[in-house]
Amino acid sequence: MSFLSRIFGEKSPRTSLAPLYARIVAEGRDPAWYRDGQAPDTLDGRFDIIAALLALVLLRLEDAGRHAETVLLTETFIADMDGSLRQLGIGDLMVGKQVGRMMSALGGRLAAFRDAGALDAAVARNVFHDAPPSDRAVRIVAARLEAFRDRLAALPIAQLLAGERP
Repeated sequence: MSFLSRIFGEKSPRTSLAPLYARIVAEGRDPAWYRDGQAPDTLDGRFDIIAALLALVLLRLEDAGRHAETVLLTETFIADMDGSLRQLGIGDLMVGKQVGRMMSALGGRLAAFRDAGALDAAVARNVFHDAPPSDRAVRIVAARLEAFRDRLAALPIAQLLAGERP
C-alpha cells in the first residue's frame, strides 16, 4: 500500500460509475417528467422517477451480464439516498429504515419492469401509486420510460458505463 493511499484511502470501485449515476439523476431531474407527465414534483415524486430510470439501467446491465456493475451502481444509489436523508435531517435511527423502504421500492420497479413490454400499468402503480392525474399522464411517463429503455438497449455497454446519454 502506498503512502498516499494510506493517507487518502483507496479509490472506491464505485467511483468509475459516478458519471453513469450522475446521468441517471440528471435524466430524472428533467422538468418534462413533472410538467408534461405530471409526475409529482416532490421529493417522493423525484425519487419515483429516478428509481424508475435506475431500475431500467440496472436491467440493462443485468442483461449484459454486468453483475458487478449492477451491485456497485445499487451501492451508489444507497449511498446517495443515505446522504440525502441525512441532509434532510433524518436521524440515524430512521435512516436505515427509510433506505430499506427505498430499496424495496427499487426492487418493486425491477420486478415490474423486468418482463413488461408496455409500462403503463407499472407506471400507474410505481410512479403515481395508483392515483394518476390522468391516463394521458401515465401514457406520457410510460412512453418516456419505454423510449429510455430502448435507447439503453441500443447504447453499447462501454458507453453506458461511461455515463453517455442513452
